[in-house]
Amino acid sequence: MPTHCLYCRLLQVLSAGLVSLSALTACSPTFNWRDVRPEQTTLRLLLPCKPDPTEKTVPLGGVATTLKMLSCDAGGATFAVVMANWNDASKVEQVLAQWQSVTLANMQARPIASGLSAGSEATHVFGLKLTGAAMVPPAVLLKAQGQRRDGSAVVGQAAFFAQGSQIFQVVVYADRIRPEVSETLFSSLRFD
Repeated sequence: MPTHCLYCRLLQVLSAGLVSLSALTACSPTFNWRDVRPEQTTLRLLLPCKPDPTEKTVPLGGVATTLKMLSCDAGGATFAVVMANWNDASKVEQVLAQWQSVTLANMQARPIASGLSAGSEATHVFGLKLTGAAMVPPAVLLKAQGQRRDGSAVVGQAAFFAQGSQIFQVVVYADRIRPEVSETLFSSLRFD
């Protein structure tokens, strides 16, 4: 076999190897969705990365409240599920409304839109169907645009809901949230 044919064959084998390696890299998932169940809850959801648990005490509803969080980062977005026990059922609606306001204030979001003529940059609130969640207050999904502390733009989507004495927030923050990512996250919410 002539030397130039051996050289051509070697180039073909190397090219095929590089193409295979590129294909394997392209197949590595940015979002590795997994079923998650926060401890001491019956909530289940899909998160696109392995979450880390943390706790934080914040004033909520005029009371120092321990928030239990599971959060992770994937594809340039931060995902979190946050839960607190709230023993006074008569104040759950008020506390969830305050939690929504605090979330919007932290991301310096625009006011909540009212009516169909609102601009696309306003905050919007949607009803959220969530089997097993309390009917009062109803589960809601907020969609807002705002700023991070460093002044860069951020988009946030957050669900707020309750079940029994537990109150929840499930949130994603990113520069841009792809519709299929938010759909996967929020449609996966369920109670066992």
